[in-house]
Amino acid sequence: MKVALITPAGTRSRSGNRHTAVRWAAMLRALGHKVQVSVHWDGRAADAMIALHARRSHDAIVRFRESFPGSPLAVVLTGTDLYRDIRTDRDAQASLALADRLVVLQDMGKSELAPRLRRKTRVIHQSAQGRAPGAPPLRCFRVVVIGHLREEKDPFRTALALAHLRDLPELEVVHLGAALSPEMARTARRLMRTDSRYRWLGNLPHWAALRWLSRSHALVVSSRMEGGANVICEAAAARVPVIASRISGNIGMLGRNYPGYYRLADERALARQIRRAARDRAYYARLKHLIESRSPLFRPAGEIEGLRRLMVELKTHPSLQSPPSSSSRTGAKLRR
Repeated sequence: MKVALITPAGTRSRSGNRHTAVRWAAMLRALGHKVQVSVHWDGRAADAMIALHARRSHDAIVRFRESFPGSPLAVVLTGTDLYRDIRTDRDAQASLALADRLVVLQDMGKSELAPRLRRKTRVIHQSAQGRAPGAPPLRCFRVVVIGHLREEKDPFRTALALAHLRDLPELEVVHLGAALSPEMARTARRLMRTDSRYRWLGNLPHWAALRWLSRSHALVVSSRMEGGANVICEAAAARVPVIASRISGNIGMLGRNYPGYYRLADERALARQIRRAARDRAYYARLKHLIESRSPLFRPAGEIEGLRRLMVELKTHPSLQSPPSSSSRTGAKLRR
């Protein structure tokens, strides 16, 4: 099939949406499909559209549905879609209705949708390439935070937790990600001056971020909302334990009984988890074992199979079994 793959993240972006789009394009091509990745749909004919982000890709979704009413459309729901926009934003809600298939990236995602929408929703877990584990430093206990500095990520919670970890002078927090506002950058610099154990390194290439991850003792995912953090897949591949905010998107990735959660936006609770991981060998070993046990869920073969099944469903969708009626074509022309 010829597939229009829409992502709101441009070619220079290092966001999760961009990484997902690039990875999916490569996988779909390996499955024999022709894929065009773009931020704004150019109107070219396609057998199907896959759009990441219900709200931000809404314009492309509407125009594709009006131009090709007989072609199938899948919408991939991000964290801001699932945990904010579909409740209040009319564009996001309309995108859900227009889609033939909805895709969520972790097991808890379906529960955020109305029952009538769950029937057309599929779960495709993101993946990461397996790699040899790195060697964390012996001189300190290194915690890495990977994510752009924006409100949805609660980006400074780990830095704030340091105030409650004075008894761990050997602790080091390395923060990777672009500041998406001058205020965020100023806050990061101020926190570095406040505590030398916190280092913000800014926006690094993906390979460099993975190297920091593999050389850390633990990853903190402090997000307020997550559609399915790919960095958790990367941590599982690198066998790095995760400490995460107790939110639906993280639970969908790590499992309900994972012991490494802390209460959202509570730096004291986060500090307790970090201290326990740094000081309690049995607890740290348990986190490491559990993250390794999740790694088969995040292997590329599983993600490719999920995409293959999605494309089979799109290709055999009832709307493709017969050409659009003349009235449908006329209606689309009138709307344009």
